[in-house]
Amino acid sequence: MKVKVSRKAHFNAAHRLYRKDWAHEKNDEIFGKCNNPNFHGHNYELIVSVTGDIDNETGYVIDMKVLKDIIKDEVEDAFDHKNLNLEVPEFENLNPTAENIVVVIYNKIKPKIDAKLDLEIILFETPRNFVTYTGK
Repeated sequence: MKVKVSRKAHFNAAHRLYRKDWAHEKNDEIFGKCNNPNFHGHNYELIVSVTGDIDNETGYVIDMKVLKDIIKDEVEDAFDHKNLNLEVPEFENLNPTAENIVVVIYNKIKPKIDAKLDLEIILFETPRNFVTYTGK
């Protein structure tokens, strides 16, 4: 009997979408307003879901307090009120698109949970634009 449990989180961050190896014109053509050299920000919403068997002793799939602390340490403390391009090491050479951000978040959280549990990350960049990553 598999059960999915989820926790919502939030962080605010700035970024700029561009490639250092492209000319400004090409970056503008591909990324448009998101290539603003002065950056722009989002109020990101995050849903972290863990799926697994219910533990017979605790009745939990995962202790939600533990999951809350992992999200705080690995995502909120690392990304909130930061410029992703300039202040977050994972994006030093990685374009901080929503797709890349969700994979980075997954890779930061996955090692912190039991390997037998499945992880799904949903990242809302805006209320209408979101990405999902399950490690596959």
